[in-house]
Amino acid sequence: MLSKNSKERDNLLKQIHNKVVALEESPLYVYRVANNYLPVVGGGSHMAKIMFVGEAPGRNEAKTGKPFCGSAGKILDLLLDEVGLTREEIYITNIVKDRPQKNRDPLPEEIKIYGPFLDRQIDIIQPQVIATLGRYSTKYILEKFGLPEARQPIGELHGKVFEAQAPYGKVYLVPLYHPAAAIYNRKLIDVLKLDFKVLEKLKQNAY
Repeated sequence: MLSKNSKERDNLLKQIHNKVVALEESPLYVYRVANNYLPVVGGGSHMAKIMFVGEAPGRNEAKTGKPFCGSAGKILDLLLDEVGLTREEIYITNIVKDRPQKNRDPLPEEIKIYGPFLDRQIDIIQPQVIATLGRYSTKYILEKFGLPEARQPIGELHGKVFEAQAPYGKVYLVPLYHPAAAIYNRKLIDVLKLDFKVLEKLKQNAY
């Protein structure tokens, strides 16, 4: 069991950041360097009770090294505000820590190489709630915790709460649509707002 000491968590997460920066074996490393991009390892509170897991950074994120700072990030901020959450009290990361070319979907080999870093982040931060944003992160997290629902599409899973067991204790998993989906389908904003109400209820127990 890891210490709840914030400084210890800071040091452990910094080690992850340094390893991702030096991850030359990643199929995205050359693309990152050629475009002067930064890896996007994560951001927010290292003591967070709620962790959000997206899929992969976009162009704005790769330029700044900060997660969800583009158009999808603005929608995410709106959704967080709806349920009384701030970025300062949550932690946000992705499965894949580098931007795929042309913002394409992450490939299986990319998920495989970056996945262990996400696993380690979860072990260090020990969130009580993990909200997955999009189908790739949903499948990865549900599989990680051994839930058979991982085979179901995000359209059937979004807004539901699944209880799982982590090494540090009980954790609630909440699949959600990716905020970027609402950029192309504005009707999804209302769906996301409704789904985020689930987080509002879980937040009352987490904080």
